[in-house]
Amino acid sequence: MGKRNDSQRLESTYMRSSKSRSRNKNRNNRPTGGNIINRVFDSSGPDGKVRGTPQQIIEKYNQLHRDAFLSGDRVDAENFAQHAEHYTRLLAEAQREVDAKREEQEEQNRQRQAERDRERQERLKAQEAAANDPSSMDQPEAAPSGDDADSGLVETPEEKPRRPRRPRKPRPNPDEGPKEGNAPEAAE
Repeated sequence: MGKRNDSQRLESTYMRSSKSRSRNKNRNNRPTGGNIINRVFDSSGPDGKVRGTPQQIIEKYNQLHRDAFLSGDRVDAENFAQHAEHYTRLLAEAQREVDAKREEQEEQNRQRQAERDRERQERLKAQEAAANDPSSMDQPEAAPSGDDADSGLVETPEEKPRRPRRPRKPRPNPDEGPKEGNAPEAAE
């Protein structure tokens, strides 16, 4: 485990997101960055790749740090500790951003609620004032009188004058039986 070349050291200092361009072709409308707290990273450390969320990577590097320290390899122990510290800072910064966004949204919600409360109070006051002052109520405009005035309304069947109906023929009483002229012929 002891020796590493310069290219391995340089590679281990960079973190890469696990989402490659080829897998991300059809997701162009997604914002990059996203939620770092739950995003999966590939970390190329001195002992190979470590994959997971920042919290999982921190736990893995802390475990590797303990193992290296117990085996007496102070260089690897320090390297793993630095990797863990890097992801700890990354996670802390992401958490601060999430908290700041949450605070901002809560403040906006409080402002919106206060505005709604003010509008509701104004409406209630206006309704009370209108109920207490009958002279301020709006009166409907009188329709023009006369039969030829066009009110702009469509005439409905209820408004048309009805023709008187013809009286119905009386129903035959079933007790009396059929009369001779109205009896149906029997089928043969």
